Amino acid sequence: MTFDEVIGQQATARRLIDMERGGRLPHALLLCGPAGCGKMAMALAMASYLLCRQHTADGKACGRCADCRMTARRRHPDLHFCYPVIRPAGTAADHRMTSDDYAGEWDDMLGAEGSYFTIDTWLSRMRAANQQAVIGVGESERIIRRLSLKTSRGGRKVCIVWLPERMNAECANKLLKMIEEPPPLTVFIMVSEEPQQLLETVRSRTQRIDMRRIADDDIARALTELRGIDAAEARRMARIAGGSWTAAVEALSADDESRPFLDMFKTLTRAAYRRDVAAMKSWSETAAAYGRERQRRLLAYFLRMTRENFMHNFRRPELCYMTDDEEAFARNFAPFVNEANVIGLAELFGRAMRDIGQNANAKIQFFDLALNVTVLLRAV
Repeated sequence: MTFDEVIGQQATARRLIDMERGGRLPHALLLCGPAGCGKMAMALAMASYLLCRQHTADGKACGRCADCRMTARRRHPDLHFCYPVIRPAGTAADHRMTSDDYAGEWDDMLGAEGSYFTIDTWLSRMRAANQQAVIGVGESERIIRRLSLKTSRGGRKVCIVWLPERMNAECANKLLKMIEEPPPLTVFIMVSEEPQQLLETVRSRTQRIDMRRIADDDIARALTELRGIDAAEARRMARIAGGSWTAAVEALSADDESRPFLDMFKTLTRAAYRRDVAAMKSWSETAAAYGRERQRRLLAYFLRMTRENFMHNFRRPELCYMTDDEEAFARNFAPFVNEANVIGLAELFGRAMRDIGQNANAKIQFFDLALNVTVLLRAV
């Protein structure tokens, strides 16, 4: 992965290159931004740049030397990955999980998906059910042990930490000293979607770089060049994607989640408006059967639909980002999302996302949510 292969985000790439060339590169970077904006792609591109010792005239990785070839295949001995994992099946209760437990699955995913993927993609690769992936204390011991060794190629060592907010407290506290004072020539690149969940002691030892959503024009161009999509259709899909390349790619897939999520949204709102308690109970049981990560994505989708239906009332198409099916539903439903309840609905779905993330009982949570949607929809 090189900077030229990252979709959009030229300003961030230029900033990182300038920091390195100007001798201002910190020992720990924290790349933050919404899902699908290319944080992992940028981290891999930066790793390639740091490990390459034959930069081009414009200061980028050459893409041809032995270091670049090894980095592209994820075989560079001085490139290390750290990522959240689940407990492997059949291991003892005292087994300390590390990235090594799923190194094969990680490499397969990067090879198949490239550098744009979601936590759900990774959980699927690990065959997780309702388990939540974490970075445990075993991982901190692994990182300290590996980064304490001398570089194999005589250059830098780079450790990419994907979703550091999933570190448990014991792991984060063990890593503090190394993140603050890493071994010579060592750079940490952390890739975070929820930096507010990181321990303040870890966050304060990094330099945060916020990445924006990818520009619609960049997504449309990539859809045309990489996926062969018609230019007009690519522009429409880019608007719907909302600055996320993964969302744009998922929209091309036959198993796009937005379709079943829209059906769930329709079922909930219709049952809630009719005050059909039996239907709401059935709906809550269906939602509760989803895995935790999918439940959170479902609620995030509901939050987005709340916003889109509210904006639909203003009759300003350029402010709405919906598929044809979503817009068809909004024509009838949008009037029920207005100034009287839009804030309440948004807070309700946001609170449910938080509680599900904290392992609240899913059946109770979703049934309570359905009852509160009834109150909000019928109050207008």
